[in-house]
Amino acid sequence: MPADLPDLLYVFGRLLLGGLFVVGGIEHFFIQPLLTGIMSARGVPVARIALVVGSLWQILFGLLLVFGIWQAQSALALALFTALASFIFLDFWNKQPPESHALRNAFLCNIAIIGALLMAAAQAL
Repeated sequence: MPADLPDLLYVFGRLLLGGLFVVGGIEHFFIQPLLTGIMSARGVPVARIALVVGSLWQILFGLLLVFGIWQAQSALALALFTALASFIFLDFWNKQPPESHALRNAFLCNIAIIGALLMAAAQAL
């Protein structure tokens, strides 16, 4: 195995992982009314402001992760965001099948993303 392959894989992984949050954060601005309505219905106070702050959080820390700036802090900030967003949006425990199955799968994907973010944080420490 070439000596630089692990470094290349790590950078590409950072690009994919951080890029996921950048794209998601930008997308939120295009579907803001829908997301604000969902957040309001779930009891999130000042839902529009929370959505804007959360979306900017995703974009900022996603970019920092992509570019390798404050990697550990960025990964941990995104892990926190993902955990909070999962509990707000993916409340599969309050739903009935088939909706509960789809939400549960999305929740489990987010758990895996949190795992990847924790590994990225650990690698950078």
